[in-house]
Amino acid sequence: MAETGWSCDANDAIHITMVQPGDTKPKTLSTFHPQFTYPIFGDDEQIFGYKGLVIRLRFAAHDLRPHLHISYDEKFKPVGDTTPLDLLGTLKPFVSEEALINLPDYEKAVQEDASAKDFTPPGKMVYSYEANERQYEIWAGSLADPQVRLLLDRVQVLVSLFIEAGTPLETDDPEWSLERWTVFFVYEKVTPPTPTASSYSIVGYATTYRYWYYQRDRSHTPTIKNDDFPPAEIKISELPARLRIAQFLILPSHARSGHGTHLYTTIHAFCIADPTIGELTVEDPNEQFDALRDSADFCLLRPEFLKHNVNLNSDPNGAYSRKQRPRAVPTGVLIPSKTLLEIRTAFKIESTQFAHILEMFLLSQIPKSHRLAGGTNLARLLIKKHKADDENDRRYYWWRMLTKQRLYKKHKELLDELELLDRVEKLDDTVRNVEEGYEITLDALEGRLPESEGENAAPTGSRRQKRKLAVEDDDDEEENGTELAKRPKV
Repeated sequence: MAETGWSCDANDAIHITMVQPGDTKPKTLSTFHPQFTYPIFGDDEQIFGYKGLVIRLRFAAHDLRPHLHISYDEKFKPVGDTTPLDLLGTLKPFVSEEALINLPDYEKAVQEDASAKDFTPPGKMVYSYEANERQYEIWAGSLADPQVRLLLDRVQVLVSLFIEAGTPLETDDPEWSLERWTVFFVYEKVTPPTPTASSYSIVGYATTYRYWYYQRDRSHTPTIKNDDFPPAEIKISELPARLRIAQFLILPSHARSGHGTHLYTTIHAFCIADPTIGELTVEDPNEQFDALRDSADFCLLRPEFLKHNVNLNSDPNGAYSRKQRPRAVPTGVLIPSKTLLEIRTAFKIESTQFAHILEMFLLSQIPKSHRLAGGTNLARLLIKKHKADDENDRRYYWWRMLTKQRLYKKHKELLDELELLDRVEKLDDTVRNVEEGYEITLDALEGRLPESEGENAAPTGSRRQKRKLAVEDDDDEEENGTELAKRPKV
């Protein structure tokens, strides 16, 4: 049996450091710990066999030249089958080969890098901005570019340490496949610490890829052709596509400073400017990214909704055909569906995400005193329904019905398995949870909207949590978490 006291927390043992040249040896810019290490060290995130263990991952701030250094005070002597964890063997699949040189050689390479002074991020600069009197740039490049691929290969270990369920990209695919990927790097422009040092320092990055977006051209009659397929000169960049954000990371040393929002909106602008891209989507977003995305999309779409006077019709019954089912939601006269489709298409926002932002906007147009968050009398509203005297009460009633309709369509199979009373209860609970989530985002945005003063950062969380839904399978697990875990989007 192993002796006690020989295990340590892998998250505490790993130190991630950004360095740049100093007067005599590399200078540390920032140091932080990983968010989790289970992809490398297992679910318990424990390392056995060492005391005083420090695993230091260094990266040159400009070109991300990596280095792995392991030190410890004591190492456990094997007893039978009980042996210390092979640290190097465990880490090798996650770090690039060049990170395994000795420390003096690494420090010399950083200090004497003759190319650092002229370094610019690969690709092209697509956006620049200022924050807290500091200058930043966002660069975008194809993964088929060897320099983009080099930077990504060097930093991909951070995917396993900061993006839950994130998978490092395979960058040895054929060039035509790599052309699907565009990588966005965020850099700070800094004053070089030495005459030969770089003026760029990494802040974060995101990877995106294109996937085919089928759009049938109904103006042409389908015909059978005997042409070669695929065409010999087909280019990935010219095919109609959706753009999907796969990985998205802002370094902890730069967190909560708005860089994530700048990066996301830059990717969105890139998407809108490309006529071959039809929609922007996100691959399995976590709660923290959902908060960022919702805030950014709301700020983007809100002026457009206001310009087109988008709001809920508080009295749709006059235009509601008696031939329809009495309990059907008159969507066509509640909201301007045609205008909303035009807005969604122009801004290339995926339909479910657009529905979330629209619901949040429509909720924000109802005075808070007539919403659940303001203490409205919900029991009384459920009795009067669309016949309530106050038009804001009627709008709130129709907002709940519109949201409930969307939720029912999405979870129809699951809900249809329930008894009627249980189904109604589940839907009511889910609408309540969704509304609470929207209120959290709206509260966070208060002060950032044009008619308000000051700034307020979007909510952030420390670790991804499963979304708590009122409509869920019996096998789904719930986890306790931060305030963000109360922001369900269904």
